[in-house]
Amino acid sequence: MAQEGFWDNQNAARDVINRANQLKKLVNGIVDFQKKVEDAEVMADLLDEEGVQENSPEAQEFDATVLALRDVLDELEIQSFLTEPHDHCNAILSIHAGAGGTESCDWADMLLRMYTRWAERRGWEVDIQEIAPGEEAGITRATMLLKGPNAYGFAKAERGVHRLVRISPFDANKRRHTSFCAVDVIAEIEDDTEIEIKDEDIKIETFRSSGKGGQHTQKNDTAVRITHLPTGIVSACQNERSQAKNKEQAMKILKARIWEKKQDEKRSEQEKYYGEKGEIGWGNQIRSYVFQPYQMVKDLRTGVETGNIQAVMDGDLDRFVHGWLRAGCPRQRSKEIAIEE
Repeated sequence: MAQEGFWDNQNAARDVINRANQLKKLVNGIVDFQKKVEDAEVMADLLDEEGVQENSPEAQEFDATVLALRDVLDELEIQSFLTEPHDHCNAILSIHAGAGGTESCDWADMLLRMYTRWAERRGWEVDIQEIAPGEEAGITRATMLLKGPNAYGFAKAERGVHRLVRISPFDANKRRHTSFCAVDVIAEIEDDTEIEIKDEDIKIETFRSSGKGGQHTQKNDTAVRITHLPTGIVSACQNERSQAKNKEQAMKILKARIWEKKQDEKRSEQEKYYGEKGEIGWGNQIRSYVFQPYQMVKDLRTGVETGNIQAVMDGDLDRFVHGWLRAGCPRQRSKEIAIEE
């Protein structure tokens, strides 16, 4: 930052400053934790020397201090798992309705709300890039950009098929229905110079942004959809009023998806993050949300579960994300296997 010409490129300078602030926050947190541990050790020595009883106010204060340190240690432990190159980047999260028709479209809408609430809990900014409404209710797909520290590092735990079991509000006979949605997460690549896309390899289409109608209906074809012909990967953006801005954002998403696909090809024998996630239906889910006949949300990868469905649907997802990170994401497990071999 002290180099001459640092501010010549303001966007690059801003990225460096943001990254430096993230690292400072991480390091300062560790240093502050070490100081608190040292203070707790001194307090423990003093309590031992004075022979303080276990139920005394001083001992209770010490116990509260240790419990607070344990919470800080848990957070530092989670941070230590975010070591992949793009874990610190923003996340592009997509939701696609699967088997279940109108039920799945409604389920996709519920997931969109859940992830929006989760991002708000973490203090992230949410930017809806694309949303396609269902024929009767809900949405068929949606793409959102989550902006915040380590957004991709946390959000990548949600990649996979999510299964819902409930009594359908669309069924007059009040029968139980099972619905599926696929969630995909990729990193917003900050430096995409290594991804080169030729003009002849893409097809650009424009269309009117979807809306609620009336005076809010778009009169111009501002929304943009880009198809990468060699891979078949599609990206779209419709949240900006300018077609040029939508095209720029759609191209950024396309490059991020192509980069992620290339990474999957390199680790083709490992569990895939992107690419083909299998059919959005039975046998492929990573998490089950059961509303009836009992209430439970269970992550099938880690065994983490809870009966507080309302809290989960209101964005309380950290228990599942942290459990996945602690259990070791597929990349971490593959590294351990390679070392053992």
